[in-house]
Amino acid sequence: MPRETKNVLSANDWAEAALSAIAARGIEGVAIEPLARELGVTKGSFYWHFANRNALLTAALDCWEARETDDVLARVAQETDPKIRIQRLIIEVNTSKRASRIYTALSSATKPALVREYVERVSRRRLDFIIDCYAGLGMGREAARRWALQTYSVFLGSLQIRRDLPDEWPASDDPAFAEYMRFLMVNLLPPDARPAATDQVPAAAGARQAARLGNS
Repeated sequence: MPRETKNVLSANDWAEAALSAIAARGIEGVAIEPLARELGVTKGSFYWHFANRNALLTAALDCWEARETDDVLARVAQETDPKIRIQRLIIEVNTSKRASRIYTALSSATKPALVREYVERVSRRRLDFIIDCYAGLGMGREAARRWALQTYSVFLGSLQIRRDLPDEWPASDDPAFAEYMRFLMVNLLPPDARPAATDQVPAAAGARQAARLGNS
């Protein structure tokens, strides 16, 4: 039986449920009645927190932006070496399957218009951060922008592969994943910044850390 207490669930509970629905079914999966059934509550719980579906979408997108931009970039920015920042960012954005599914669903959505606004803002913030990382290697701004565009293009391509050819993308606990991360971390750095053959590229440890952050 659905729970009748209006505020048993928080607004954040509903926002997280909406993100899970987006990951599983796309934007169209965010519908009040099905979410209420999945959460085991009545629609009254929803209207206790939100005026309408768009208000729920806004709350969900706020959570997504904070987690996938503010939180990720804050963690990566803790690295003082720009080369290590680039390497850590590669691991962070390639590990969580749920985050990949949400980004793919949002980036392909054409309505409501507010979704596109969030996607463009998140993408711009990520790209600007990557540009700054490459500039930190001593590059001019235009060269840093070209390298950053290449790196971001690889990330977007990985999302497409995960969606269209999921068997080709190894799980984060698969040794093949760590090996591919090593490959990316070397080849997405300019030649004079690449680690020597004897240098340790910390892909495996980084992958395990990122997996703990959300490989669902």
